[in-house]
Amino acid sequence: MERRKFLNNLGWGSMAVPFISAYATDLSTSEVTSGPVIIPKQLKAGDTIGIVSPAGAIFESEPYEIAVESMEAMGLKVKLGDHVKKRYGHLAGTDLERAQELNKMFRDPEVNGIICLRGGSGAARILNLIDYNAIIKNPKIFIGYSDITALHLAIHKRTGLVTFHGPMATSTWNSFAVAHFKDLLFDAKTLKYENPADKGGLLTQTMNRIRTITPGEATGQLLGGNLSVLTGIMGTPFFPENWKNKLLYLEDVGEKIYAVDRMMAQLELSGVLKEISGFIFGKCSDCDPGGGYGSLTMEEVIDHYIKPLGIPAFSGAMIGHISDNVTVPNGIPAKMNAIEGSFELLQPAVV
Repeated sequence: MERRKFLNNLGWGSMAVPFISAYATDLSTSEVTSGPVIIPKQLKAGDTIGIVSPAGAIFESEPYEIAVESMEAMGLKVKLGDHVKKRYGHLAGTDLERAQELNKMFRDPEVNGIICLRGGSGAARILNLIDYNAIIKNPKIFIGYSDITALHLAIHKRTGLVTFHGPMATSTWNSFAVAHFKDLLFDAKTLKYENPADKGGLLTQTMNRIRTITPGEATGQLLGGNLSVLTGIMGTPFFPENWKNKLLYLEDVGEKIYAVDRMMAQLELSGVLKEISGFIFGKCSDCDPGGGYGSLTMEEVIDHYIKPLGIPAFSGAMIGHISDNVTVPNGIPAKMNAIEGSFELLQPAVV
């Protein structure tokens, strides 16, 4: 997957998900696969957000400045991780340093939320070094996307904590991204996710169109992220085993269509696709057929694996390596409408 190049250039079926506040203490194990959901506390102006770098390194000073200024512009204080500016090859420090940085941020009582500096690659290397019991004891907002998908899925499986697939500290914090971030994490709104309706002065909408794959409505816990990273940790102890009645959402960047086809086949053969209740595909930025349209199209690939399931499904959601990137909570129940191309949270993602 070409996420590094891109960034450098830049069992829920009963409608009764357990609701546990950030103060919950009755989780006795870190091996949570389908048990209680831990809801983190919401952010407020004056709170401290920790910036960590659990994956790729950044090699210039300006992105750090922009990251800090962006968080401060939202009324937050900033605490940089101990190793956030380190470099070990293409990684932001050694595996141990990056894991220690994340563990320390979760343990730090002064830190109210954690955001990743960037993605790239390398997050999967530290999954066995994360202190999942510390996360259970100190639940807080954790946000990032792309390669951070590995951490989202591992934390979901091992702790039940709701984490957030959303912008990085170095992302483009435009009005669209900021509004979703604040509505969800500051104001605890039960958001309805819909694509912008702006036609840009044209007769019909040509940008950010929704494509209904299979019409209908479905409910389930949201869970997903970057397709390449998600399939990359399948078969490990950190991959969620229970996909029953989940709303699976996916995105990717810089992948050839044949590679997307291979990864979708992996999801099918593993049985994941047979369990989910709904499917949402976001953006696959810079995903082209390579040698030309002797290949399948992206539409043909997705339809091949999803249409036979007969479940509500659509593509084109504002999820992915894009500027207008929404913040999506993993583990929160939602209802999707494949004809509208929308999904709506059924409870707040923070308390």
